[in-house]
Amino acid sequence: MNNKPFIIGIAGGSGSGKTFFLNSFLHHFKNDEVTLVSQDDYYFPAGEMTPEENKLYNFDLPSTIDDQQFLFDIRKLINGEVIYKKEYNFNNPLAVTKILEINPAPIIIVEGLFILHFKEIAALLNHRIFVEAEEEVALQRRIRRDGMERGYPEDDVLYKWHNHVVPAYKEFLLPYKGNCDTIVINNNDTPEEIIRITEEISADLKKEYCKKD
Repeated sequence: MNNKPFIIGIAGGSGSGKTFFLNSFLHHFKNDEVTLVSQDDYYFPAGEMTPEENKLYNFDLPSTIDDQQFLFDIRKLINGEVIYKKEYNFNNPLAVTKILEINPAPIIIVEGLFILHFKEIAALLNHRIFVEAEEEVALQRRIRRDGMERGYPEDDVLYKWHNHVVPAYKEFLLPYKGNCDTIVINNNDTPEEIIRITEEISADLKKEYCKKD
């Protein structure tokens, strides 16, 4: 077994199916074999941002992320230290604050929109996975998610999509696609292909980095 943790970066635009891919990947490991650190938990509070004229905040910019704390915590995990972090609550003032305890593990997954853009974080990644979907497919997924799960008006969802999401994807994520080790095209909402890919990657990692029963 390799004693140095293996760092996997999983990046993908909104609506790409990155969350499903991530959950499928995690399913192949025991709790003490893998740990996850998510970019979403490093947003600066909305109160520190300036809203646009329509009172909507643009969260699709690297400047909205505390990348130095993100980097610091990843390095702590690599060094075998536990980190404690407030869970991101989509800036819901009514949400109860939850403190996450993130433990070190042989495999560390770093996920988020800008992980390839942040150079110091990207340099730590041993394997980079890029999850993508066609723009119209991704948009429909975003509309369903934000409408059903978060109660956002569709007009707001479309405004953010065209003015925030797509420009950010093209500027801060897409240019790094060619640097990735695995590219996953996820245009269908059928899980078989995702499960197959995650099984292949996880099987190799378990042999090299996880304790044998």
